[in-house]
Amino acid sequence: MSQVVQIIGSIILATVPALIWGNIFYHKNAEKRSFTVLTFIMGAMAVFPILIYKFSWQFFPWMNAFKFANNYQDDVIGFSHAIVLPLSIIITFMLVGIIEETMKFTSVKIVDDDEIKNIDDSIEFFILAALGFAFTENILYFYNIWMTEGPSHLFLPFLFRSCFSTFAHILFSGIFGYYYGIAHFASPILQEELRAKNSFWSRIPRKLLSFKREVLFHQEKILEGLIIAVGLHAMFNIFLEMGLTFMIVPFLVGGYVTLTYLLDLKENHKNYGKLLNYVRNHPHKSGVYFKRSPVAQTAD
Repeated sequence: MSQVVQIIGSIILATVPALIWGNIFYHKNAEKRSFTVLTFIMGAMAVFPILIYKFSWQFFPWMNAFKFANNYQDDVIGFSHAIVLPLSIIITFMLVGIIEETMKFTSVKIVDDDEIKNIDDSIEFFILAALGFAFTENILYFYNIWMTEGPSHLFLPFLFRSCFSTFAHILFSGIFGYYYGIAHFASPILQEELRAKNSFWSRIPRKLLSFKREVLFHQEKILEGLIIAVGLHAMFNIFLEMGLTFMIVPFLVGGYVTLTYLLDLKENHKNYGKLLNYVRNHPHKSGVYFKRSPVAQTAD
């Protein structure tokens, strides 16, 4: 069979779950369309630096971070008498999660950092990056099976990756997007919390404390989101590796409920971009901080 047919067929197969899940989770106005496409493309392109990194191992073996995990092959962690995990597997999948979630995060930072107006925007842009990443990953996966085993062996992998693996990427990144959205608007969120609590800190002059606190809050929330996304990513891969497939459905159902809850949460639709048009608590892409007076508008 022609290699061109195999490539086109793999692209078509990978397009199906991207369209279905995108239709379920992504609902933005028409003016966001250009950023929708760019974010998806950047997410899809984010796979290639990882492939280049893996390719480099044959020339620079010392660059293979996964060799670190091999040092712990004889160490195990037991969760019960029936479930015993080699520490090397946990470390390996944590590294996979860190690399993949960081690449998807970078895709959003490059394209949409200035377009995020509320936490909901952040979640949905992260979902788009995840869809793009899963799209390329699925193409490579389907093509490899088609080449090595033939088209007759594609049906079950297509179902699994369409129903589970693609959504798993959406789940990990969507939750990361929620925390990044909170980090992105650290300044107005902290201001609202201080006003609501009327705490001692709210009476300290803003110039003395707020800037440092906002930056720390920003970094803390990004790290928190990354840790949760990486942890979920590792759990999913461990379930597959250890043959615990019966855990995948409740795991992803719980993830679906959580993600839809975050997308529907009214607080996440508050337009902080309107509330503070000229205030940033973290650097612009140029590395410059902007700190101007808040625009006198109320949140939506």
